Amino acid sequence: MIKLEHISKTFGDTGDGVHAVKDVSLEIGDGEIFGIIGFSGAGKSTLVRCINLLERPTSGSITVNGQKLTWMEKQADGKSCMRTVSPQELRQARKKISMIFQGFNLLMQRTCLKNVCFPMELSGVPKAQAEKKALELLDLVGLKEKASAYPAQLSGGQKQRVAIARALATDPKVLLCDEATSALDPTTTNSILALLKELNQKLGVTVVIITHQMSVIEEICTRVAILDGGEVAEEGRVEDIFAHPATDAARRLVYPGGVSAKQYPAGTRAVRVSFNGGTVYDPLIASLAIECGVKVNILGADTRNIDGKAFGTMLLLLPDDPNEAAKALSYIRSQPNITAEEVEYHA
Repeated sequence: MIKLEHISKTFGDTGDGVHAVKDVSLEIGDGEIFGIIGFSGAGKSTLVRCINLLERPTSGSITVNGQKLTWMEKQADGKSCMRTVSPQELRQARKKISMIFQGFNLLMQRTCLKNVCFPMELSGVPKAQAEKKALELLDLVGLKEKASAYPAQLSGGQKQRVAIARALATDPKVLLCDEATSALDPTTTNSILALLKELNQKLGVTVVIITHQMSVIEEICTRVAILDGGEVAEEGRVEDIFAHPATDAARRLVYPGGVSAKQYPAGTRAVRVSFNGGTVYDPLIASLAIECGVKVNILGADTRNIDGKAFGTMLLLLPDDPNEAAKALSYIRSQPNITAEEVEYHA
């Protein structure tokens, strides 16, 4: 388990410094795929670097794999001071906390095999044993045939696969992914996410994903924390956040386009339909036309499919005839996993 308690990080002087992370508390379960998302400058990369102490927090307690890495301790004067584990203990702890980055960070003068061997070399693993394990890891990520290739000969997706294999060389219990797919095209991104999900299932490794892409969160994560201005704006199951984003930060990330009636003429009568997790195969508009004989126009929509469930909003133009409009509203409101709110725009 990863447990963060009241983590804060300030760069520069406390008074005039930049408060990158402000009093963040999170718990991430063993074997979980957890997402941390936010816009640029939200503090997400700083926060994930605090987990393995690449960034030392200004204050707070960090526990990873049952070991406290930082903790707060009261002094004789009554003030609290943050303590950290010894350098030797931290080195041992980091062997079980691996990390991959947006820029891959491969050693360009080493082959793929030698890149994967590198952390094992630092740990004193015999060469033959290290190479055997490196080949197994390259096979696990689908790149065994590239063992003798150099990073310059690989695509971006292949480089990230080598980086993942290298990260697994020390048998970590935690894998931190800092914008690991941001430099990749959508198809390659999906293949890397599928690989991470497979490794999570096969090895039981806890995966923490830092991203600004909501599509990454919906594809792979079970829970998510939304950071805004260095603080946790919202946290919960991905489908719950999508169904009911409670904060402005969550709404801007989940539905950046929004669906509004304000762009339509005065007197426009519409209904805003919210999909709260029903099956994506339920044909609402078609059923409305067939069962009620009422035709509606779609003015706008921002919906997503998560594990076969529909989330999002849709703005439907109601018929001018009051009876037809009432019939449409009644039918929509009777459907499961749907909420409907009538809206009318006045200039």
